[in-house]
Amino acid sequence: MGVVLRPRAPVRRGWEAVPFSCNIPLMRGCSPDHGMLRFLTIEGGDGSGKSYQIRLLDEYLDARQVPRLLTREPGDTPLGKELRRLLLERGSQSLCQEAELFMILADRAQHVREVVRPALEQGKLVVSDRFADSTLTYQGYGRGMDLDLLRRLNHEATGGTMPDLTIVLDCPVEVALARAAERPDPRSAREDRFEAEGVAFQRRVRDGFLKLAEADPERYRVVDSEGPVEATQEQVRRILDERLGGYSAPGG
Repeated sequence: MGVVLRPRAPVRRGWEAVPFSCNIPLMRGCSPDHGMLRFLTIEGGDGSGKSYQIRLLDEYLDARQVPRLLTREPGDTPLGKELRRLLLERGSQSLCQEAELFMILADRAQHVREVVRPALEQGKLVVSDRFADSTLTYQGYGRGMDLDLLRRLNHEATGGTMPDLTIVLDCPVEVALARAAERPDPRSAREDRFEAEGVAFQRRVRDGFLKLAEADPERYRVVDSEGPVEATQEQVRRILDERLGGYSAPGG
C-alpha cells in the first residue's frame, strides 16, 4: 500500500494522506511488483527534440503493445489550451513572472485531475511532454524564483502525483535554439516566448535540468540529444527497456 494526497473535507486547507492500492500507482515508487513503469516524463530545454522523440517512442511502445497515453504541458485540457496560448505565444499580453507561474500551476492541476490520474487508474503508461520539473527549471533556475516555494506549489498542484522516471534530453543551447528556429510548423514558430528569452536564460534552464538530475539519479536519466535522432531514440529505448523489463501485453 502507498499514499496519495487529497484535500481534507469540508475545509480545503492542506492535504491528508489516505491509503490507495499499488494497482493505481499515483505516487512515485509504487509500481506493480513486475516493475512496470507507469508515469514517464520527457524534459529538456526548447529545441532539445522532445516532441519528435516522443513520436518515435510512441511507435516503439505501440510495437510492444504497451497501453499508454501521450500528453503534454501546457495545453492538454480545454482550460490548458487557452493557458498555453497566453503563456507561449510571443506578442500575447505581457505577463509578470508570478502570473506566469500561477497559470502554469493552474494548467498542471487541471491536467493531473482530468488527464493523468484517470489514465493511471486505467492502468496506462502516461508519457508527458513536460511536467513539474519544467517549473523548477524555467521559473526557478531561469527566472530566479525560490525553488522551495516552487516545490511546495508543485506539490499542491499535483496532489503528490509524480513521475516514476524522467528522461532529460540535453544538448548545447546554441544547437537547441537553432533547431527551434527551423521548425516548419508556423504555429510552433509563434510559440516562442520562452525561446525569445535568449541564450543566457536557456543556459540557466539547461543547468537547472542537469542539477535536478544530479541530485536524484534514481528518477532522472540524462540523454545526449545533440546527435542524430536515431541515436537519441536508441538511448531512450534502452532506458525504457530497463524499466519495462519483460512486459508483455495482457493476453499476449
